[in-house]
Amino acid sequence: MKWMIAAALAMLPVCAFAQTSSEITAPGPLGALHGTLLKPAAPGPVVLIVPGSGPTDRDGNNPLGVKGQPYKLVAEALAAKGVATVRIDKRGMFASKAAVADANAVTIAAYADDVRAWVKAARAATGAPCAWLLGHSEGGLVVLAAGEGEGICGHILVSASGRPLGTVIRDQLRANPANAPILAQAEGAIDRLEKGERVDATALHPALANLFAPQVQGYLIDLFGYKPVALAAKLKAPMLIVQGAKDLQIGEGDARALAAARPDATLVILPGVNHVLKNIGADGDMAANFASYGNPDLPIDPGVVDAVAAFVTKKR
Repeated sequence: MKWMIAAALAMLPVCAFAQTSSEITAPGPLGALHGTLLKPAAPGPVVLIVPGSGPTDRDGNNPLGVKGQPYKLVAEALAAKGVATVRIDKRGMFASKAAVADANAVTIAAYADDVRAWVKAARAATGAPCAWLLGHSEGGLVVLAAGEGEGICGHILVSASGRPLGTVIRDQLRANPANAPILAQAEGAIDRLEKGERVDATALHPALANLFAPQVQGYLIDLFGYKPVALAAKLKAPMLIVQGAKDLQIGEGDARALAAARPDATLVILPGVNHVLKNIGADGDMAANFASYGNPDLPIDPGVVDAVAAFVTKKR
């Protein structure tokens, strides 16, 4: 396993590449999938940015309070280093709304199909021989599920879980003492969903209504069946694993578990960096961490961009 700490990364030269932004589409089941292509003037590698869970748009924002536009900022910083990106709206959401009739009636395999469609579109639009798959958070699982094949350069897992997602949700619920009154119900619901059984949401505490809403239970049943470490172990293409040390949702243990499954992977741990890839400082408290989620003026940590740019431009 190749190991790097952010402070030890050799800084790539920052070049004044002209950036061109344009709408790009890929075929979806019922209608087009939509995204943004951002590319420098000179040809180079292209990175497909696959969003995390829920209603997260191509910029990395969602209506639940995330307005820090991490994906847009990553794309702009990568373009400044000569790396093109395609960032996307998921099927059934935002500009990709017409791609499927029901955004909740999805599976990880369906998202992986979309990734493969986007790879073809990105290559056609840029002339790149292959595209790098960058999955953030739950998007890391999607790019692992997309696997390998024609046109896929390799995998970049950013703030991606090494644990099955049912375990992640359990751990997140347990980490908050305020959840004690509803914890038994929540864990019981997760247990059933992991077995492929649906849950009577009306019998649950109102605070759990959104998490286990009937319309998303099919997706959760599918999601909980995936084991990220096992998927990573099967892949042979180059892999980069990037993890922030101040991430409240995914921990260093996840990144290390993924890296252990792929001893040839490059692992980068970024001090002070949180789940939305902002640097709140090694001493940043919970309030500062949460505040960064809604702050588009707080830049992306340079270590994230340096790690990705160095990896995709490396000669192999």
